Amino acid sequence: MVKEINSSDYEELVLNANGGVVVDFYSTECPPCEALHSKYEFFANLYGSEIKFYTIHRQGNKELAVKNGVSSSPTLLFYKNGKEVAPRMNGAIKKSVLKKVLIETYNLKDKSSGIERKEYSYDLVIIGAGPAGLTAGLYAGQAKIKTLIIDQALPGGQVNVTHSVANYPGTGEKINGYMLMHKLTEQVKEANVDFFNASEIISLDLENKVILVDDDKKVTAKAIILATGATPRKLGLPGEETYAGKGISYCATCDGKFYEGKDIYVIGGGNSAVEEALFLTTFVNSLTIIHQFDEFQANKTASDEALENPKIKVLWSHEPRGFYGNGTFKYLEVENLKTKETIKLENGSGVFVFIGYVPQTELFAGKLNMDKWGYISAQEDMSTNIPGVYVAGDVRSKLYRQITTAVSDGTIASLSAQKYLKNK
Repeated sequence: MVKEINSSDYEELVLNANGGVVVDFYSTECPPCEALHSKYEFFANLYGSEIKFYTIHRQGNKELAVKNGVSSSPTLLFYKNGKEVAPRMNGAIKKSVLKKVLIETYNLKDKSSGIERKEYSYDLVIIGAGPAGLTAGLYAGQAKIKTLIIDQALPGGQVNVTHSVANYPGTGEKINGYMLMHKLTEQVKEANVDFFNASEIISLDLENKVILVDDDKKVTAKAIILATGATPRKLGLPGEETYAGKGISYCATCDGKFYEGKDIYVIGGGNSAVEEALFLTTFVNSLTIIHQFDEFQANKTASDEALENPKIKVLWSHEPRGFYGNGTFKYLEVENLKTKETIKLENGSGVFVFIGYVPQTELFAGKLNMDKWGYISAQEDMSTNIPGVYVAGDVRSKLYRQITTAVSDGTIASLSAQKYLKNK
């Protein structure tokens, strides 16, 4: 029920259409786009007789994307009788949120409610399929533990959108993050671990270990490992929400190609900011890193490489104060932290924000002990305050967050869960 169209079809099928039309601008090599695909098809099959669902390859229809102010993948546009009628959606789109927007925008009946849930039973359920969750699954699967991994996107987590991983032991060289996670995912599948990918957890009962997934699944477990990771931190500045997907991006892998030959800004100075800036130089004409300190907090190898790159300039001791435009992003204002002077930066086509992450703990807020930053507290064996519930990866309260530390957490959590199941 989903139809692929291109620029030549847009006016006839979208702008001149009677009734409702939803358009998905997607990119290749874009994990959030792949994660959205099955959700988009689900609703197209439910409501395809009432509204039209189209997809457009953004990179192959760049002029159309620019004309419509689409600069992030995926981006969903909602039309009725040729006019946009709802706020755009982009990035990691939840199934429940998309359903709500569709029903309210087009006055649809909720056809997915009341579906009888199929019941599944597992010894171990792992929530999150980043390096921590995948490693935990690998150890459990190889131990012949009946295991399920649930993730709201595709396996790989944040590493999927990391262009280059230079310090993972045993690779011998830099490796693409997506490929590293692909290899690990295939290894986990070979261990007979089941996956619910691009799936949303509707409710989570940690005490009784009952999980409702999407509209049609009920999962019970004997033990649970929480490896939900973290999501990119937002600046919380004026205009950020307005221009997200319209010139502001948080994913270089997803959106870097869109800025080929252009000038951009990168905000941040840690590992992710510097490493992603280096990746972006393969596309852009130039980029300016805006950093609040007088030196990078990234590893020295990446820092030196960035400082030596002729395409990269650095605006030290500056912080952004707001994003401005007219439909799409046009300029940002930054403050010189030493002189307190505010200046306007108008020469860039877009902004990439890499200022760290916040833990994804919405599902279990108030149910587990957490530190003051919202990360889950755990013992050395990764156990939490609820028996049979363990934590691993970036969502755990700890000093360092790296792929290797996530893998370590996943190993320990899995072995601890196996011991718990054996004793139980």
